[in-house]
Amino acid sequence: MSMNEDFTDEQKRYLEGFTAGVQIAKTGINNLAKTAGSNEAARGSGPESIHHRAQDRFIAEGKKLVAEEEAKREKHPLDRWDEFTARAEKNEFPKGTDVFCTKFYGLFYVAPAEDAYMCRLRIHNGILKSWQFRGVADLAERFGGGYTHVTTRANLQIREIGAGDGPAVLTGLQDIGIINRGSGADNIRNVTGAPTAGIDPQEIIDTRPLARDLHHYILNHRELYGLPRKFNIAFDGGGKISNVEDTNDIGFTAVRVPEGKSIEAGVYFHLLLGGITGHETFAHKTHILVKPEECIPVCAAILRVFSENGDRTDRNKARMKYVIDAWGLEKYLEETEKRLPFSFRRASESDFEPRGTIDRFAHVGFHKQQQEGLYYAGIVLPVGKLSCEQMNGLANIADQYGDGDIRLTVW
Repeated sequence: MSMNEDFTDEQKRYLEGFTAGVQIAKTGINNLAKTAGSNEAARGSGPESIHHRAQDRFIAEGKKLVAEEEAKREKHPLDRWDEFTARAEKNEFPKGTDVFCTKFYGLFYVAPAEDAYMCRLRIHNGILKSWQFRGVADLAERFGGGYTHVTTRANLQIREIGAGDGPAVLTGLQDIGIINRGSGADNIRNVTGAPTAGIDPQEIIDTRPLARDLHHYILNHRELYGLPRKFNIAFDGGGKISNVEDTNDIGFTAVRVPEGKSIEAGVYFHLLLGGITGHETFAHKTHILVKPEECIPVCAAILRVFSENGDRTDRNKARMKYVIDAWGLEKYLEETEKRLPFSFRRASESDFEPRGTIDRFAHVGFHKQQQEGLYYAGIVLPVGKLSCEQMNGLANIADQYGDGDIRLTVW
């Protein structure tokens, strides 16, 4: 029987609409499938694909990824801003692996010690301007416990932040030029440099430009987020205050090569690899000398080798040190060199001058600068704690008597 003979006009219109609806639904499902395929393809070809390929290799070997790797694989933590703000609107802290993922924004849920967030900043070379220092104090007063802590990475932390105030702290920091993306979890922490860079009479090179350039390189390279574990990088300019760069995954120690050596005279960085703070493991001396302009490419190559080969099945063995332990230092250097457009420059310690004397207390009290007639002043902070009142007071002193710089140390 035909539709024309057996259905009323109203029924015909209904059936025509229903048929069109089915066709639209089919088209939508097909498009959704295409979109899913595109997303899967994008996942395989995007900046973070280096991590996915490493995860795939472990899975192919029949191994199980740790929960943190599964969470990163499911959805990149930096793509979870909407979930983070939705929890804040409900005044809820994260649970499960969301605690880990939230650290990618620099917020640590520190229960059971405190039912609160701790916010870790990202301050390259540990130097802020007085107005930024005041801005951090203001955020700590409004949303935290009214104080900050200076850390052993020449950094600042704000504590006692409520569940609903996390987004306000992060956006407030960004308003004053502090981007703390990746300051926690499996990322590169703030890049440290000499605290008296540019003013130390003994220094070989000012580390500030290098720390700044690497800081922005990290912020603008998504593949550097989601490493097998956290990663530390430090520059030491050869001044009186040590930056304990040999406790970092990558350490750069400034050295001077005099005339008459097999290597061209000039200022270089001696590359150190595989240190871990607090593990009594100091970095290996590679006897490779790196020109200042080569530091960032070398860091990128080292990080790529680590991303591809670091353990993603055991958090206790996931630092770069363990790749070096398994391979040996030379293999790690060979794999790194393959990813560079230049060859490594090998040297012996007799090729460069010994490091200048380190003064354990050069960060305390008044000391002459390299600038004639000028001094820097360093203060002691019991357990690294600063009240907001003290922060504002120091900012006022820096403005009235100095250039407005506030410098933090790893000490």
